[in-house]
Amino acid sequence: MWARIWGFLDWCFFGPASQRPGLGGAVLRVLRYAYAVVRDLLRGEINLRAMGLVYTTLLSLIPLLAFSFAILKLFGGHQRLVPVVHEFFSPLGATAAAELTARVLNFANHVSSGVVGSVGLALLAWTLIGTIKKVEDSFNFLWHVDQARSFARRLAEYSTLLIAGPVLLVGFLGLTHAALDSAPVQEMVRLPLLQRLRGTGIALAPYAMVTAFFTAMYMMVPNTRVQWRAALTGAVVAGVAWAATGKMFTAFVVYSTRLTIVYAGFAFVVAALLWTYFGWLILLAGALLSFYVQNPTYLRLGLQQLRLSAEEQEQLALRIMYYLGRAHVAGGRRWSVARLATELDLPGIAVAQMAGALEHARLLLVTDNDELVPGRDPGSIRAIEILEIARRQRSGHVLPRLVPLPPVDRLLSGIADARRSLCGELTLRDLIDEVPRPALLVTHRQSSSR
Repeated sequence: MWARIWGFLDWCFFGPASQRPGLGGAVLRVLRYAYAVVRDLLRGEINLRAMGLVYTTLLSLIPLLAFSFAILKLFGGHQRLVPVVHEFFSPLGATAAAELTARVLNFANHVSSGVVGSVGLALLAWTLIGTIKKVEDSFNFLWHVDQARSFARRLAEYSTLLIAGPVLLVGFLGLTHAALDSAPVQEMVRLPLLQRLRGTGIALAPYAMVTAFFTAMYMMVPNTRVQWRAALTGAVVAGVAWAATGKMFTAFVVYSTRLTIVYAGFAFVVAALLWTYFGWLILLAGALLSFYVQNPTYLRLGLQQLRLSAEEQEQLALRIMYYLGRAHVAGGRRWSVARLATELDLPGIAVAQMAGALEHARLLLVTDNDELVPGRDPGSIRAIEILEIARRQRSGHVLPRLVPLPPVDRLLSGIADARRSLCGELTLRDLIDEVPRPALLVTHRQSSSR
């Protein structure tokens, strides 16, 4: 039943109705993004990663705050972390937020004053780097990135983030408070309109900070180039979802007495775990939306593994080489993987994998600007070469030893000989120039005479 439902929804959002011009088709094309995110959330992989990050957060929260305390004490701004931590726990209610903030900061202060000053500083930094690595793995999973950062790059970038992040955050808060408390601003806000705007700005400031934080994470954490527009789109939606979920969660905690009855004094701890889970889920959903905004060709595929048939791989290889050869002969704009994926309406990973196979066979080259060009003159690239490379891509599985079967082997050998005979000496340049082949002409005349 569920398969039929998902099939019907796919038909609605990606079928002929979504391609129609006008308002109806435009609305369906916009709703594709929400549908794709909800569909991937319901399939479970993102939920599992959010649960794993909750466990990681519990292990790294105290070391992170302790490390931040140790850094900010050098600048005398460690007390400015209090409103930041309190804002994170605010959906749990005023009492629980105040209690959790006091406990966490008390633990972090003791750790930073006792352990961080010695060899423990390196240990805490190592723990935090490992934690950020898990966050990066989750983002790379959503962005279909197979290769993570190298160890040296990870160590350098994560250490810089851990040191510069708290300093920039506290510096931003300090400048904001200084600007709001300055005499000219105080004189201006006495006006009724500006006073109302000031109150609105203060109320929206936490959401703006969450959006800015999400945008920075979406751009910096994945090991790929993320466009700022895609990151900002996902961050705005995630920020709104964060605010709405926070208000609903606060109402749930305030009006629900079952948590207190069942868990007694640990009720606020359970609520903190639930809120942390929802927070990571929202963060990952926003990252997924950013990915879809930048790569709309993945909307229909989602997080599923792409599996092309042998026929589809042959078609893809020929089309890729045709576009590259035509641009080379005509002198047009060179193609990239992203442009080819958009042109062919295929996920980028399919084009990237096939381009990698063709590059390995030296039928195409990748320039320093990540542009694709033919590996040699199109007149020397035979069509049968392209087809054989597409068919012989390694699947990653080890096949068992094939038992010789003469009838089957003769059939397969005959099919291969027929393919080579049909292609003959046809080259990529012939396809570009649309030169008719004698074999096809003979076949066409025979079929027409019949």
